[in-house]
Amino acid sequence: MLSAIEEDRIAQAVSLAEEGSSGEIVCALAGEVSGYREVPIAWAAAAALALPPIAVGLGLHPLALAGRGGAWMAAQAGAVEPQIALALTLNAAIQVVLFALVALLVSIPTIRRLLTPSSVKRHRVARAAHHQFAAVSARATGSETGILIFVAIEDRQVQILAHAAIHQKCGETVWRQAAGEIQNAMKDGKDPTAGIVKAVEICGAALREHFPSSKPPAHSFSSRPIEV
Repeated sequence: MLSAIEEDRIAQAVSLAEEGSSGEIVCALAGEVSGYREVPIAWAAAAALALPPIAVGLGLHPLALAGRGGAWMAAQAGAVEPQIALALTLNAAIQVVLFALVALLVSIPTIRRLLTPSSVKRHRVARAAHHQFAAVSARATGSETGILIFVAIEDRQVQILAHAAIHQKCGETVWRQAAGEIQNAMKDGKDPTAGIVKAVEICGAALREHFPSSKPPAHSFSSRPIEV
């Protein structure tokens, strides 16, 4: 996801940020946290249900498209039921074709990412970040003042989680500021490295302020980012 040079920059920033405190910062990087398989299906269903009635409202009737409308229908008033059955069949066929085409189109990763609601991405990334935080906490030893910076690069989403001790001291302001630096760095598909470095510095300042220590930090994890 990131080059070795970019990972080195983050690792150096983490090492410097942890100095003078008893806390630890872990950076975790993910591409996409989910395949969002329901997104193509949702868009395909919406198109299949919405477009045919819109077309009818605009005067594009299934029978007219099949060349079976107009004066012929007026002359064959006794054949109403077969015509209705044919119209329904054509409408169903159009819906099936629309569903398949839209589902295939939205399944293209670039298009799917554009059409996936931000709220869905935030929810999935938050869930993945909490799972990663639980895994990190289970392996950590010593101080309960760790911070996780979780970045989903393809999703363009950030979650920063902290143990209760540091969170009670800092509140949400510090984490929002740090996450904002990464979000700004990722705008327009740009490299998030500079934003991650700034976020690490912000978190490190919070650790030094609230949990200073003159002892060398006891590392449970490498300062290099974890790829998940």
